[in-house]
Amino acid sequence: MERITATYYIETPLDLEKAAQVLAGEQSSGTFIAVPGETQELKARFAARVESIVKLDASTEPSIPSIKLKPGTYQRATIKVSWSIENFGYNLPVLISTLQGNLYELTQFTGLKLMDIDFPTSYSSAYKGTRFGIEGCRKLTNVYGRPLIGTIIKPSIGMSPEQTAALVKTLAEAGIDFIKDDELLGSAANSPFEKRVDAIMEVINRQADITGKKVMYAFNISDELDQMQRHYEKVVSAGGTCAMISLNSVGLAGVKKICDNGALAIHGHRNGWGMLNRHPLLGIEFPAYQKLWRLAGVDQIHVNGIQNKFWESDDSVVTSIEACLTPLLGGYSVLPVVSSGQWGGQAPETYRRTKTVDLLYMAGGGIMAHPDGPAGGVLALQQAWEGAVAGLSIEQIAAKYPEFNNSVRLFGNK
Repeated sequence: MERITATYYIETPLDLEKAAQVLAGEQSSGTFIAVPGETQELKARFAARVESIVKLDASTEPSIPSIKLKPGTYQRATIKVSWSIENFGYNLPVLISTLQGNLYELTQFTGLKLMDIDFPTSYSSAYKGTRFGIEGCRKLTNVYGRPLIGTIIKPSIGMSPEQTAALVKTLAEAGIDFIKDDELLGSAANSPFEKRVDAIMEVINRQADITGKKVMYAFNISDELDQMQRHYEKVVSAGGTCAMISLNSVGLAGVKKICDNGALAIHGHRNGWGMLNRHPLLGIEFPAYQKLWRLAGVDQIHVNGIQNKFWESDDSVVTSIEACLTPLLGGYSVLPVVSSGQWGGQAPETYRRTKTVDLLYMAGGGIMAHPDGPAGGVLALQQAWEGAVAGLSIEQIAAKYPEFNNSVRLFGNK
């Protein structure tokens, strides 16, 4: 029988083998004491197995306090635990309850983080997964050989549909590839969803008729499920190509239900990510996280950015980009969305570290606040990436392109 294997980073004051067995038992057939019906035959078929334990460093202080533990040495390790897929079948919510359920509350652990998940090959036929991904998004935007350049509508709330459409017109004429709603904007009193879609798509469709280039706009459809479906259908009927979902707010089952429609590219926003990941010994790491959303069907997913405005390190961002680009099951990849305080100045380092242009490179203020206006901001980002791929430094790109030079003058010391 096929098995799913999860890799955890743990910290415990107990013997490592004992702690790992507690995890395996709690998350499968066992409890804190043997009970009637828990036969050896049952455990052999359905109990989770500890596949490996790799001992790491130790600490004299617990990473996560526990009033039930006495002072001592807290050993850290990487462990692999596997489950038969008979336990949950092809049910993502039950899978998550198994891999990320009560184990975080176990007294035996003062730290636990889900690092990665290995799925059996049968999952490739059970889940459609990413429909558009990198190649599909390139085809929809007709952008090849460089990152897709995108921006976020700001102010995030407060603008009317007409004001938003006017800004979209400016950006579309400037040659932008991608625009998205902010995650804070749903169907607001001053910007009802349907009116916003109509106003924006009228601009985008007219511009596409003139130039042959259709801007991808990610409308935020995050809502209750029935309303999400109605909003999804509205975007499709208006000629849109993309919808945005706040992944952690909507959840796996809701996201999968919408992705299964298959008509729009789905932009996966991970707002709330810090709550799941920021502590080094609690939560989930991005390589595991993105696999779950790829199974659900998202086509684009946020990875933060080099030299970003948040807490995440550059090494972590690079690991996240690599995870998105690594083929999963049927071979599909998901488009990494680089964002968070980005402007063209991070392009050379981003390319040096990743050696890829398969990115959606998002800049808010880096485009909108450019001294030459949004058109100059879009052009400066395109110049930055052209120079980055050519191996030029920031100074060399600035010397070659006046629009990028203006970016450096404004953003270079921020």
